[in-house]
Formats: sequence, C-alpha cells, structure tokens
Amino acid sequence: MLQLRPGCECCDRDLPPDSREARICSFECTFCSTCADGVLGGRCPNCGGELVARPVRPADKLAKFPPSTERIHRPGRCGRAA
Repeated sequence: MLQLRPGCECCDRDLPPDSREARICSFECTFCSTCADGVLGGRCPNCGGELVARPVRPADKLAKFPPSTERIHRPGRCGRAA
C-alpha cells in the first residue's frame, strides 16, 4: 500500500491524498508536479527513477488506510537527479 506522503520533498508544498499534482518514484519519494516536471526533469533526485502521477486513494478507504504523516523535506537534493 502506498504511503501517500503529505508534501513535496523539494518545495514542501502540501500534497493531500486526493491531489492530482503528486508525483512518485518506485521508492515512493514524493514531489509536486511543478518540481517533478521542472527542476527534476521527471527523475527522482534520490534514486534516479522515473517520477509518475501518484494514484488517488478513494475517500471511503482513507479511514481504514490513512495517508502517511511523515513529511520529508530535502531541498538540497533537488535540482540533481541521482
């Protein structure tokens, strides 16, 4: 099950579980579409993997399967893909 992390690792923008602006890699590193498509060029700066649209968890499933509250902010890694 995806963690659905709450924010962009680059700019710390809020990314709620229903956001269509969230992008993830296969390790679930999470970025907003602005950072992912812009400065990161579609590549995760942590692993070098492709950043794709994060699926939206249906609202009726969020109570049983809540999103993560772990916020990761690593602005120093942004701008360079691994």
